[in-house]
Amino acid sequence: MTAVDVSRESASTEDDTAGGPAARPEVENLSPNTGTGRIGAAARVWRGRVLRFLVPVALIVLWQLSSVLGWADEFTLPPPSKILAAYGELWSNNDLQEALPVSIRRAGIGLFFGVTFGLVLGLFAGLWKIGEEIFDAPLQMLRTIPFIAVVPLFITWFGIDEKPKLILIAAATVFPVYLNTYHGVRGVDKKLIEAGQTFGLQNWRLAARVILPTALPSALTGIRYASGVSLLALVLAEQINAREGIGYLLNNANQNQRQDIVIAGILIYAALGIVVDVVMRIIERFALPWRPRVTI
Repeated sequence: MTAVDVSRESASTEDDTAGGPAARPEVENLSPNTGTGRIGAAARVWRGRVLRFLVPVALIVLWQLSSVLGWADEFTLPPPSKILAAYGELWSNNDLQEALPVSIRRAGIGLFFGVTFGLVLGLFAGLWKIGEEIFDAPLQMLRTIPFIAVVPLFITWFGIDEKPKLILIAAATVFPVYLNTYHGVRGVDKKLIEAGQTFGLQNWRLAARVILPTALPSALTGIRYASGVSLLALVLAEQINAREGIGYLLNNANQNQRQDIVIAGILIYAALGIVVDVVMRIIERFALPWRPRVTI
C-alpha cells in the first residue's frame, strides 16, 4: 500500500470516528443587507439632525436657567430673553436691516479679492519653480503677522474710510487660499502626471486636465477656511472708525453699556459663520461629486 493510500484510509477513519465528514469553518456572509443598511443610514442622518438641534437648545436653556436661578448676573451676562428683546429693538429701529447688508458686502468684497489673489499666487508658485522662488518665502513670513498689528499702518496708508477695511479682509484671506492651493498643486501624485504625459498631455492641457482637478479639493478647503477668516477680519475691520455695519452697532452698544446688544451682535457674526460654512459645504458637494464621504 502506498503512502497516499495510507493517508486516505487515515482520513476516512477520522471522518468515520467524528461521525461524518470533517467539519469545515463556517463562511461569514458579508453580502450587504439592503434593508438594514438603509435603516441604519437613515437613523444616523436623523441622529445627526436631532443632535445638531438639541445641543444648542440645551445650551440656551441652561443659559436662561443660570440667570433665573441667580447663577449669573444679568448685567454682565444677559439671559436669552433679553437678547431676543434686543433683537426686537434693533429690528424696530431698522438698525439691523441697515447694518447687516453693509457688513456682508464688506466681507464679500474682501473675500473675493483675497481668494482671487490667493488662487493666482498659489497656482503660480505651485506650477512654476520661479513662482515659488519669488512668492513663497515672503508670503510665509507675512502670514505670521497678526491682523491687529497692521491696523495702525493701514490707517496711516489708506485713511479711515472703507479702503483699509476691505484691504484688511483681503489680506487676511489671501494666505489660507494660497497655502492650500500651493500644497494641493505640489501634492499631485507623480504617477498621475506620468499617466497624463503618456496619453500626450503636455503643459496647459496637463495642468487643466490632471493637476488642477486633483488640487481642487485642497483649494476649496482653503477657500472654506478663508471664508471664516473673512468674518474674523471683519470684526477687526469694523473697529476702524466704522459708521455703519454690525461693528458700528457693537461700538455704540459698548459705549452705552448695552451688553445685550453687544451679545446680540456677536451672535450675528456667529450666525454668518454658520451660513458661510453651509454654503461652502454645498459648493464642495457639487464641485467634488466623486469625493467619498467617510463617516462612522
